[in-house]
Amino acid sequence: MEQCHKVLEVDPNIPDEGPSAPPPGWLDCIAGYEGSQAGENPDGNYHPPPPYSPPESNQNASVPNVREPTVSEDVAREALLQYVEKKWTYSSKPAKNLVFKDLKPITVYRYRLETYTESRSSSWESEPYNGQYVDGPENGMSPPPWEVQVQYPQKYTDVCLKVRVPHSATVKGCYGCQCTGSVRCGRCHAKGRVRCTHCHGSGMTRSGKNRRRCTTCHGRGKKRCIQCHGRGFKVCSTCKGLRNLLHFIQLTVTWKNQIREFIPDRIPEFPLKNFDKVSGDSFFEDENLLVYPIVGFPDQDICDMSKKGIEEHISKFSPISRILQQRQTIELVPLTHAFYSYHGKDYDYFVYGRENKVYIPKYPSACSIL
Repeated sequence: MEQCHKVLEVDPNIPDEGPSAPPPGWLDCIAGYEGSQAGENPDGNYHPPPPYSPPESNQNASVPNVREPTVSEDVAREALLQYVEKKWTYSSKPAKNLVFKDLKPITVYRYRLETYTESRSSSWESEPYNGQYVDGPENGMSPPPWEVQVQYPQKYTDVCLKVRVPHSATVKGCYGCQCTGSVRCGRCHAKGRVRCTHCHGSGMTRSGKNRRRCTTCHGRGKKRCIQCHGRGFKVCSTCKGLRNLLHFIQLTVTWKNQIREFIPDRIPEFPLKNFDKVSGDSFFEDENLLVYPIVGFPDQDICDMSKKGIEEHISKFSPISRILQQRQTIELVPLTHAFYSYHGKDYDYFVYGRENKVYIPKYPSACSIL
């Protein structure tokens, strides 16, 4: 017998779900935070830093002379043995019995420029209002973005901090539900039931040549909406049913260490990217609010990159962030080209970095265990 079901009637005063962000003009403008929006730009509205004059400073000191790193035959052999042990297709016999012909040290300089920046952006945020403290304009004017006091992190560390701007809070009725605390369910269109996906709304399913009543919806063709639990409306997700929202300006302060590294590429046989995995011996460091280009260093490419890197960092970062500190260093990265013979044939490999890592272009008996 076909059953009749009562049509669900939802309170007509319950509105459809509203926008995900406050409409334009919903929030008052606060001096210094013009352009701050809610929900439009995930990064917020960036505020250019206040102008400042860099302190005068002399050119950095002359770079000291550096000795070339040397690797003994014992160290070179041990580094190769450790490398071969990690390669199951490599035999250790060539590494143990090779005859060195030459160990050629190569001077490799790594230049690094670090520019530590601070940027500030703002956006309107909100949370359901349940009677919590409201720090509004009645307590004073909101400080400008760059005058909001924050705790500074250790230099050259990447940190993102979110803080509420003082005296920017205000309470308004929820725009998402028009202050009712509830919204019509969009999935079932406020009817409480949706079409059964198992029988496609027919109430019947086919099993071979037979038609049977759908066991999912019990032959009704519809089933209860899981989003509103059959009520036709649901709690407003914006205000969590509290009907009011506490709006405030959230300031996002981002500290980031901008890094530029450079190694002159003069060794075609050795992949430059391998240097990313090893450390070197730092013998020169210059740190100031703004550093000066290196002059008088024996490797002119390092001097040129110092000048270029500093100019690029200042032009790129100063318009949208405040430069807190700069640091430039030069490292000597150990690199030795080892030449050897094994069974009458000549081979070579590289030992590099303070960690004595190994790079092998070709190794004897690479595909057999001797």
